[in-house]
Amino acid sequence: MDLLTANHSGYPRIGSTPGEQTLRRAIAQRERGEITDADTRAAEDHLALLALQDQEKAGLDIVTDGLIRWNDPISHLAANLEGIRIDGLLRYFDTNFYFRRPVVSGKLARSQPLVLDEFRWAAQRSARPVKVVLTGPCTLAWLSLQEAEGANLASLIFSYAEVLSAEVAELAAAGARTIQIDEPCLLKHPSDPRLAREALTLIAAGKGNAELGLATYFGDAAPVYSELQELPLDTLVFDFTYSRNLQQVIVADGSAKPLGFGLLDGRNTKLEDKAAVARGLERMLARVKAEHCYLTTSCGLEYLPRDRAQLKLKHLTSVKNTLLGES
Repeated sequence: MDLLTANHSGYPRIGSTPGEQTLRRAIAQRERGEITDADTRAAEDHLALLALQDQEKAGLDIVTDGLIRWNDPISHLAANLEGIRIDGLLRYFDTNFYFRRPVVSGKLARSQPLVLDEFRWAAQRSARPVKVVLTGPCTLAWLSLQEAEGANLASLIFSYAEVLSAEVAELAAAGARTIQIDEPCLLKHPSDPRLAREALTLIAAGKGNAELGLATYFGDAAPVYSELQELPLDTLVFDFTYSRNLQQVIVADGSAKPLGFGLLDGRNTKLEDKAAVARGLERMLARVKAEHCYLTTSCGLEYLPRDRAQLKLKHLTSVKNTLLGES
């Protein structure tokens, strides 16, 4: 089995050096009308390229564009859909980050790509395969407000799923080989797994040859591990920091799907004991019947200072090398 190190999703947009402050300055200048949208996009390009380079220097097998262009995981996608306006700030789960809430006022429609151009940009500049990240339909729906009288959650979930299905199909056609659907809300609101199954089935219909993964985090996946295994996704990515029992559940039940092991805490600057992580990982890998798996962090790294995020990425490689007996 191949064990691939992968960035989970996001990466810090701001660092301590002048070059790593470029985007922060550009956003402030744009708000004052001192520069153009094109200037801001150039700053985003600069930081996204730095993120790709940091991941490659860390030795990762799979990279992302760091989601550098995303103000948050919700409004970045929703703001590009017809039938939605973006409202005020709300806290994103139990983090110190905030998202702008979408307000649904009409039928959702996708008249332009959501992240397709961002993937193409990164793929042209990366020596490593680029994973695409999309916030899932359940999380988008749960964190949206519907204005229409009698509107219901199920119909909104499927509306989001329809536009994401079109995006996934175009990403796959453009050469994306790894696409990750982030669904933290599945662990916060697991009351109706049927909705998730049907919505994710709709998205998976257009994936072509791409590997479509589901990432859950900010909650304990152990109680619903068997239900998640039944979802129509190729890969499952787990946050181990919220669950004391998930390792034991995987060792007991095994997996026919490739798994993403989020064993390094993406919200904590402390570096884990690599030997201990490697031992737990080895026990779980023995129970996975797949050609490959992924070693990653528990969530995106945007919650950490940039220098600590770099160390977390390097630590993924160190854990892998320890497992393989190379360090």
